[in-house]
Amino acid sequence: MGAVRLEPVLALLAAAAMAPAAMASGGGGMGSGGMPSFSAPRYDPVQEYQQGMADYQAGKYRSAASHFENVTDSQPKSANSWYMLGMARSSDGDLKGAEKALGHSVKLDAAQVGPMRELAVTQAKLKENDKAGAQLTALKARAASCNDTCPDAADLKAAVAAVEQALGVVAPSASTKPLPDGIKLASIDSGDLAYTRAVSLINERRFAEALAALDKAEQAFGPHPDVLTYKGYVWRKLGRLDRAESYYKAALAEAPTHRGATEYYGELKVIRGDMAGARIMLARLETQCAFGCVEAEDLRRWIDHGGDPAS
Repeated sequence: MGAVRLEPVLALLAAAAMAPAAMASGGGGMGSGGMPSFSAPRYDPVQEYQQGMADYQAGKYRSAASHFENVTDSQPKSANSWYMLGMARSSDGDLKGAEKALGHSVKLDAAQVGPMRELAVTQAKLKENDKAGAQLTALKARAASCNDTCPDAADLKAAVAAVEQALGVVAPSASTKPLPDGIKLASIDSGDLAYTRAVSLINERRFAEALAALDKAEQAFGPHPDVLTYKGYVWRKLGRLDRAESYYKAALAEAPTHRGATEYYGELKVIRGDMAGARIMLARLETQCAFGCVEAEDLRRWIDHGGDPAS
């Protein structure tokens, strides 16, 4: 495949700017900790995430946590949403709840530095020094392996310093003082820039940097289908097909007619030799594109070629 197509960034901005009230439907949503109910509301995760971010920034931590819980109910594999839920709980004084949410985030995506840092800091506050120390060891190992050359180098260095302070290993200093609340919240504008940069980095095949940019975009927008689709694409290019599939599925769960996710998921099926599955994805695109579309044409070429037609 050639250069990836940039999904309209304005669509991200429009979704982020929409009123973040919950959208009620007759679907089978789940309340926090309760049994499934056919009358329970199904929340739009992007809108709920934006309201959670707005409440967090306004210091309304309990309300923020409620909105982030709605996101994790809808997108249980969104590591970033679990991260923000942990941050909201921590800021509201619920350290055990924060530890649970942050631990879930790290389990889902151990590559992100922020959740590891905040999990360790939270465990230090809970006097669980052995657990916090284990996170510190892992962060130091990553920092040493990175050797100031990876996209996360500065974040890793700051994370090590923050955890050492929390454990009392080093005294606080102006140069190592962690950010307020342990996180620098992303803005819509910064998310827009990160998203656009991510697509440029993908086209340059700089996939590790692209993932870092997509993480920043997701922190601003929440689990938006466009961001999830490109995360899946990057993981696919890195050979992590199972992880790529999880992102395509998450994107299509929220936007079943997302043409980019449908095309890329079809291509993934071709790579796996699942030609029947790829044809199902193609049939969906042909239904959506009554007058034809580039996504359907690209996937058709993959199927006819039995793989990437550019190879």
